[in-house]
Amino acid sequence: MTEGSQTVQVRMEINGATFIGEVEPRVLLCDFLRHQANLKGTHVGCEQGVCGACTVVLDGRTVRSCLTFAIQAHESSIRTVEGLAGDGPLTPLQVAFHRSHALQCGFCTPGFLMVLTEFLEDNSSPSDDEIIRALSGNLCRCTGYVNMIEAVKQAAVALRNK
Repeated sequence: MTEGSQTVQVRMEINGATFIGEVEPRVLLCDFLRHQANLKGTHVGCEQGVCGACTVVLDGRTVRSCLTFAIQAHESSIRTVEGLAGDGPLTPLQVAFHRSHALQCGFCTPGFLMVLTEFLEDNSSPSDDEIIRALSGNLCRCTGYVNMIEAVKQAAVALRNK
């Protein structure tokens, strides 16, 4: 820190584990997760909240971590892409993304997985139009989204049959 800078202690639960760190008030949650919590799955793309690559779940709802300050997450629960499967098997959505070839370069994939995980928790039998709307807040420069739609449908079936 530079001379005269002010830091604040933040404590949050990240993927089920308590994490405590020191941040300047201007530090973004995405930077905190990547550089202090060493969770590199949260990607930083546009830094304007448009692309969705930095999406995480904060207290049960998805947020753009590039638009959220780390101090706003103090005493909160955060789930990142690393927390989806943890040390266990892949989630049905992750399996479906793999099987359907719903990713190419993978840069945007963590954000899509986080948004679609929340979406499937709220909607267990989505229509194609609902899936398209759920996908619309995230950007991918590699795919045509068709395989992502198929992956979401496969994951929804797998989750219903659990």
